[in-house]
Amino acid sequence: MVTETVLHYPRLDTVLMVEDAIKNAKDYPSRMELWKSLPKQVQYQTFKIILDYLEKSNKIIFTKDKKIMWIFADTPKARKLIEESVPV
Repeated sequence: MVTETVLHYPRLDTVLMVEDAIKNAKDYPSRMELWKSLPKQVQYQTFKIILDYLEKSNKIIFTKDKKIMWIFADTPKARKLIEESVPV
């Protein structure tokens, strides 16, 4: 097992910036396209940590052609459906 030393953990404002960039993208960006489009510079290692977090929290998925797709639905309708759903 290879362990990677993390030099910079992301701050909340950086995570939110990446989330907004994904949500507001006109097309599904690749990792590099998204990274280069960010309004502030982010170290690539930190950027990868953010993408890992967003994927593990089911906010994004990577398509077959390695594009990033926002899938998290945080809308009033989605919240209502979740609240009214039958527990398993």
